[in-house]
Amino acid sequence: MADERERVSILHGGGGLYMHKLLRERIVPRFKPRRNLEIPLSLLADSAVVDGIAFTTDSYTVKPIFFPGGDIGRLSVSGTINDLSVVGAEPIAISCSLVIEEGLEFEKLDRILDSVQKAAEESGVDVVTGDTKVVERGGVEEIIVNTAGIGVRSALLDENLRRVSSDGRPLRSRWLDPRNVKPGDRLIVSGTLGDHAIAIMAARRELGLEIPGLESDAAPLNGLISKALEAGGVAAAKDPTRGGLAALLNEWSEATGLGIIVREAEIPVREEVRAACDILGIDFLELANEGKVVLAVSPSHAESVLEAIRGHPLGRNAEIIGEFTKDHEEVVVETEIGGLRYLPMPVGDPVPRIC
Repeated sequence: MADERERVSILHGGGGLYMHKLLRERIVPRFKPRRNLEIPLSLLADSAVVDGIAFTTDSYTVKPIFFPGGDIGRLSVSGTINDLSVVGAEPIAISCSLVIEEGLEFEKLDRILDSVQKAAEESGVDVVTGDTKVVERGGVEEIIVNTAGIGVRSALLDENLRRVSSDGRPLRSRWLDPRNVKPGDRLIVSGTLGDHAIAIMAARRELGLEIPGLESDAAPLNGLISKALEAGGVAAAKDPTRGGLAALLNEWSEATGLGIIVREAEIPVREEVRAACDILGIDFLELANEGKVVLAVSPSHAESVLEAIRGHPLGRNAEIIGEFTKDHEEVVVETEIGGLRYLPMPVGDPVPRIC
């Protein structure tokens, strides 16, 4: 009988240490590129770039499939649009593939498909291809959705990067890419953290958690990111999904070789989310978000980018929360009482099947 350490666990899909170990040791080394890619698989970016085309794919297993603020259909489109947008691509088309459990009610399927189309319209993209499979009862739990997407280089990207390099830094990528970051670059988060994860936990009704009015933040962010690019000076971008802000910052610290300091008092979070985390003993910095983006912005452009995204409906609660630094070698949080604490890479997302 195989040792449990030789089996895949739920933590391997949680966006933290276990998943990164799985990717780095078992998956990425098996797929060696045959061509010179601008953003290759080895960078573990949200999208690859192949011959000038951004390409991404993602599968969605969220439980429950309907939740306050959205459903698996809206979530899948939003996630794919966001993964394209954060590398500086303009999304143009997506696929939609379904793995459906035998017995799923057509009413549920129709709701999901309508949601996919509505989110695609909101994003300005077309659903152009897909696939449908049906498995026996118990083969999956209701439905799994896979979406892939392609995008072209945003017309705003060249001028944006020109402003990034106006301080004399060399650009190592012509896309939004942490390789373009330098010490002093500011970190902007587009809104409150943890909404999606806590909304999902409340919808599961497993922990007696009831938070009236709290909804998932699932939303396509291509419009908001375009506003940031119009302001200019954005070096890199990423959405804090599985593993939350904690995983994102640790990934960026590793990719850049720089430390990061963030100020706890500046990080936007709803009081009801903070209270739920206190009750459950979890850190809101590790919670998944599906409608937020983190931007790395040159210091001289940070305020103008902040103002620009605050003018977008999805960025009203945006804040500058910290910066890249050589003063630390890892990710550090300045607490609300003025102390410092190390923010490690999470082991995994504290809420499984969050997306």
